[in-house]
Amino acid sequence: MARRKLEDEEIQEALAELTGWEVKDGKLHREFKFRSFGSAIGWMVSVAVYADKRDHHPEWCNVYNRVRVDLVTHDLDNAISNLDVEMARKMNELFEKG
Repeated sequence: MARRKLEDEEIQEALAELTGWEVKDGKLHREFKFRSFGSAIGWMVSVAVYADKRDHHPEWCNVYNRVRVDLVTHDLDNAISNLDVEMARKMNELFEKG
């Protein structure tokens, strides 16, 4: 899939369907809370496998049962792109399955 910077209107449309996500400091942002540290790490591993296949990697931080995520496309001058929205959707999907 080609990387494409999203316009503000496209970002707002995406946010309407992306539960828990917001734009913070110019990036898609969400904080996930899990039942345990193991659940958080398991989710991160699942996301990492997907991200590596897509060659699009999140900025994230884990502390115990919480994972803070920021998504932005560095190749497009740190803009929010279609790949960031796709990654956010996948993260939500994996979170809901867990």
